Amino acid sequence: MAEAKKKAPITYYLGTGRRKTAVARVRIAEGKGNISINERELLDFFTEEKDREAVLGPLKITEQMSRLDVIVRVHGGGITGQADAIKQGLARAIKTMFSPVEERKAVTRNHVTMIRSYKEQKKDVPGATPAAVVAPTTAEGDAPAEDTATGMVKRLRDGGFLTRDSRMKERKKYGLRGARRGTQFSKR
Repeated sequence: MAEAKKKAPITYYLGTGRRKTAVARVRIAEGKGNISINERELLDFFTEEKDREAVLGPLKITEQMSRLDVIVRVHGGGITGQADAIKQGLARAIKTMFSPVEERKAVTRNHVTMIRSYKEQKKDVPGATPAAVVAPTTAEGDAPAEDTATGMVKRLRDGGFLTRDSRMKERKKYGLRGARRGTQFSKR
């Protein structure tokens, strides 16, 4: 009998993005730079250049274009809302990838590891003083080891990729034709 081929373990980093009524679930893994949205290529899914640029924004700012494979499932909303939802989900997934191990939650099934962001809420103990945080440095005295991850997250935060755009459609009011538009006045 031939030996069964062993699958190499795959690690995915997860992120969820939202905009208007669109929701995007993003998975990133080490790869060659392939982007798949609802099992279609980026160029097939988004026809307008501004939407493609919005999706690629987090990858460009962190210089990860040719290093990460991106798999997205998106539903709801319109084209622009979906592009902005993917942008936020991708930024959150990159943040998870470069976050400390203590802030991650991993689940492994069938040689696939899914890692999502998880931060435990610590309760303040009265009378206790917070411990000073000291960043580890290398032997040569270079920049701290965690500085690269902090720099990535800072770039994403400064670019506005991690902030959710909370603007939503205003509801229609009774007695009006829309949210604020009234009926047309008739003189006769």
